[in-house]
Amino acid sequence: MFINSAQAQEVVQTASNALQGGMSDGMRLLVQFGLIILIFYFLLLRPQQKKMKAQMQMLESIKKGDKVVVSGLVGKVVEILNDKEVMVEFSKDNTVKVVRGYVSQVLTDDSSKKEGK
Repeated sequence: MFINSAQAQEVVQTASNALQGGMSDGMRLLVQFGLIILIFYFLLLRPQQKKMKAQMQMLESIKKGDKVVVSGLVGKVVEILNDKEVMVEFSKDNTVKVVRGYVSQVLTDDSSKKEGK
């Protein structure tokens, strides 16, 4: 029923760790991974999601008469065929059916004035 000195030291060490609020090595590792994942989310994933959302809104807002950029070519939307395709006129007798996903930019009067300067 007597406790030897090695067992007593172990009990004292465990009690002092508990009082100091020390975490186990595994718990520290989980906290570090959690912080890395949060940093990764806020620096990479969240901005990319915002950019994709803005691109989707821009594609959905295309209407007849808009000037659009398709693969570097500037044209005017002549007709909305369906929710995936539009007809774009690049020159007087040159009208092309274009998938909305390939429209990279919708030009407004403000953006064309800035590019013209």
